[in-house]
This record gives sequence, C-alpha cells and structure tokens, in this order.
Amino acid sequence: MSFELNRRLAARREPLPTSATVDPVTASIIRGAMETVCFEAATHLGRAASSPIINSSNERNASIIDAHGRLAAVAIGTPHLTFVSQLTVRYGLEMFKDFDWGPGDVFLGNDPDYGGGHLPDYNVYAPVFDDSGELILIQALQAHQGDTGGKDPGGFTLEATDIFTEGLAIPCVKLLHRGEKRLDVIRMIERNNRFATFRGDLAAMISAVQLAVRRLQDVIRKWGADTVKATINAEIEQSEKRLREEVSRWKDGTYEADVWIDHDTQGTKDIKVHAACTIRGDQLTVDLTGTDDRPNLVGVWNTYGNTRSYIMVQVAAAIDPGIVKNEGLFNAVDMIVPEGCIAHPPPNKPAALGSFHPACEITEAVCIALSQVVPERATPQVYKIGMPNAVIGFDAKGQMWMDQGVDARSMDSSAVQGIDGWGSSCVGLGNLLLSEAEDLESRFPIINLSREMTTDTGGAGQWRGQPGSRNVKKVLAPTMAMAWMVSSRHPLRGLCGGEDAGGYENHFEVGTPNERRIELSALAQLPAEAVIAYQHGGGGGFGPALLRDPEAVKDDVLDEKVSLQAARDKYGVVLTGSLDDYDLAVDVAATAALREQMGSAKAA
Repeated sequence: MSFELNRRLAARREPLPTSATVDPVTASIIRGAMETVCFEAATHLGRAASSPIINSSNERNASIIDAHGRLAAVAIGTPHLTFVSQLTVRYGLEMFKDFDWGPGDVFLGNDPDYGGGHLPDYNVYAPVFDDSGELILIQALQAHQGDTGGKDPGGFTLEATDIFTEGLAIPCVKLLHRGEKRLDVIRMIERNNRFATFRGDLAAMISAVQLAVRRLQDVIRKWGADTVKATINAEIEQSEKRLREEVSRWKDGTYEADVWIDHDTQGTKDIKVHAACTIRGDQLTVDLTGTDDRPNLVGVWNTYGNTRSYIMVQVAAAIDPGIVKNEGLFNAVDMIVPEGCIAHPPPNKPAALGSFHPACEITEAVCIALSQVVPERATPQVYKIGMPNAVIGFDAKGQMWMDQGVDARSMDSSAVQGIDGWGSSCVGLGNLLLSEAEDLESRFPIINLSREMTTDTGGAGQWRGQPGSRNVKKVLAPTMAMAWMVSSRHPLRGLCGGEDAGGYENHFEVGTPNERRIELSALAQLPAEAVIAYQHGGGGGFGPALLRDPEAVKDDVLDEKVSLQAARDKYGVVLTGSLDDYDLAVDVAATAALREQMGSAKAA
C-alpha cells in the first residue's frame, strides 16, 4: 500500500483550470502576498506556542498548497521542512469527499507512510474556498513537537523496529468542522503527549492557519479566484523553466557520490547512501539506486516524503537563489528512489531518527555529486549530528520536562568556493534559533558550563571549514539522558579536494571515574551534578589545503581555529615567532619549499 500511495502522491499534478491570464508584475504581487501570509502564519505560531522548540527555536515552516496539491508558496524557515508539507496535504485531498471538506475546517497529519516526514513534525492545514464555494488553496503549517506519545519521550526510540513504538501516527484527522472544534479528537491527541506545553502548541497551530485562511480569502477577493489560479500556474511554470535553463548550462554526464553513516542504532556499521546525478540537456535526474536496502537495519529509515525534500533542498542550493521555490522545481527534476531502500522504506518502519540519518547523507551525497559540475554553488545543506543529548527529568509536581539538546553551537558549517565556513550553525538549519543558555537554565535544572570552538575541527582547504564547538553542561538533578552518536568515523566530507571535518564525540559523567565516551548510543541514568560534553563536528574544507593563502593560515592560528602543528602538516605553512607573544609571521621561502615537497609526495 505505501509504495503505491507514495507513487500516487508524488505524481505530477495538472495546472489549475482558469480562463484568466496574468502579467508578470501582477503575478509577482500576488505571489508576494501569499509568501507574506506564510511568513505571518509562521510568526504567529512562533509567538503563540508554548514550548521552546517552537517559540524559541522556530522549528516551523508555513506553505501554501493549491487545490491540485501543488506547492504554491512558502515562508522562510527550516529548509528541509519547506518541501515536505505538500504530500501530507495531497493525502488529505484524496479524502476530500469522505472527510467532507468545507469552509472553517482544519486538519492534522503526521504519518510518515501517508506523505509525512517523521511523527514529531505535525502538519496542520486548512482549506481556503472562494465565495462561490470552490476550493482554491490550502494553508499548511508544519512544526516539530516535543513528544509523540511513543515509548520514549520525544519520540526518538533507539531500538524501535516499527512506527508504532515511536508514537501516534495520524494520516489525516479533522480538528475543526466548519469552525467548531472537535473536542473529542483534540483531547485524544492531547492525551497522547507527555508535555503540558503541547496543548498550547496545538492551539497556536490551529489559530495560525485560521489567521492565514482569512488573509488568503482577502487576497482571493481582491484579485479574483481566476487571477490567483493563473498566478500559481504561471509561477510554477516559470520556476520549472528557470531551473531547466540552469541545468541546460551544466555539462552533460553522470556524477556520482557515496556517503556513509557510521552505524545504525544497534551497531550495524557503514550504512551506504549512493547518489547519481545525471544531466541530459535541461533534464536533471537524481538516482539513489545503490543506497542500502538491508531489511533489518534499525533507526536509519527516511520517509519518501522527506527524501524528496532533502534532495530538493540541495538542488535548490545549486541554482540561482532568485528562482522561486514552488512545485516547478519538482516538475523539473526526476527522482529515482528504489522501493525498500533506507530512503524509501517499507510501510511501518520507524522514521524519527531517519530525519537526521540517512536524510542528511542523501543531501550530502547530492551535494558531492553536483560539486563536480557546479562547484561554485556546492555547500552541503546538512546537520550531521546523530541525535543531540536529550536530558529528561521530573519537577517537584511530577511533571516531566525535557531538554532536547538543541543548544547554540558551532557545527557543520562548511566552506564554499571563495568563502570559509562561517557562522555558528550549518545552512541546513535555516532560520532555526538554537537555545540560549539563559533560557535553558530558566526552564530546566541544568547549568551550561562552556561552549567553545575546538581547534582543528574545521576541515582544511583552500577555504577552511568552520570549527565545531564543544558544549559542556551539568545536570543539577537526577536525570535520564539519551543519545545516538554518528559522524565520528564518517564526518562531513570536504569538497573539490578539501579535507573532511572533525568528527562528533560525546562523553557522559565527565571528570569522574564513571566518565565514558558514547560510541554508539546511550540511554543512561545520570546522578545530580553529572557533567556531559558534546563535541560537534566542524565544517568541511573546500579546495586543496596547499592552495590556501599562507597569511590566512597565520590568522587562523592566531584565532585558535588552526593549531601550529596543523598549519604545518595540513597547509604546509611555516610560521616563525610565538603564538603566546602574538608575533607570528609566515616564513615565505620555507613555506614554498615545504609545499612543493608535500605536493610532490601527494602526486606520488
């Protein structure tokens, strides 16, 4: 059922029927209005939600889907959520008659086997009808929820072998009928969540889409339904045309890449993701044939809807950023994802951790493949973290709390041609805001001891990856901690001759006889005053390190991003003076001689 359903949901959709035509200026104004509505809906949710993962971290995204299920407009948000909402809505549209769609209705879906990403990503959506009663648009709002009602808090169960272990799977359910809340349904969904904040989050999502529906009705009344439909058709057609124009300028051929996950949650090593990007004229085909399809893997299953999104995020990064993000991008790219592989799992496979891995490896493999043809726009849209340290406890009233580990950190910020890795987070997180120490400590019995970049964790290259950070925190009360560690043996890859980033590392009960490195996964009870330290991986380098400007290497050493030893061993730069005295200088002659020697050794 799932494979056939996925094929049906992903199939190309026809344009909306309309007799109107629209000029480019009017179309851009109407599109801008829809994008503003998306932004307003997402902002409303961020301000009204109860839990920090939404109201502080902004892990939410809004999109508008047309009556045929095509992505029409999006808000700036978490990139990987941008392209995943429409399949859940398409399944709801298939239930149009059975579910009696009408004005004032609001729906919810999160089922990975029915178009969704993973269970924590709730998609709340509502139809927009014109005054004649014709369905024109659907406003969708997707946000990550702190819990899903499964075996473990947060929905991330390390040993889960099916979706039911992870929580409540909802293909499509109506939350409001003609504007009236279905309290039996809402209470049932609230009951299947451990956290008191969820009630406020769900209410905020409902009110946000209701607000957006009113705004979109205003747009339709101002411009007319036919003109709005003509705008959507024109914008989708234009995006497809522009993407094809870009691809037509790329060199024909097939470009391949392999990326590896250290292990699944039970220790099976070296999980493979293979991507082949083929260019023939204006047609780009992304083929994941060769990706791991062992049936007994645990925790590394990425839903088909997520796979489509993670492929498209990297394709969108490889083209002109001015190309509007909508269904036209999907129309221009053929995706081949073999049924049964970890990127297109059989029904009922667990999916929570798959949104980390192999999802990020899919994006990374596409990036490495395309770096061979468009190196100037090659930077991986990924977060290679396996699973943050989730810390769980109970307050004095017995209410569960959970620090999901989304701390502010430096990680996975790779270099791109001409620019060193920069910023504190990878581009794949978009506008996601990570937890501030003060906010975290005000909510939970936790003290953040340090957050600092780690020397030599950025991949060496002509342009250097940003170092990762080591985040150290202390729990002030007995707690349970969960983690799944990957990207240690297979860290973020360097591009076009750049070196790989430093890997991830994690230690529990630091500074005690019980200190231990988490090699695979952990579900541990920590005593009060226990210290945990998470080393985040750096960004990959771009281009051969021996081509880096020696003065830039000197500056990196002074900034403690690169050690004196690495300056010599990785970059072939000989420095005189003292780091302590801050009087380093490049020995130009010695550097030239060393680089010639290292280059000859590599060539041999």
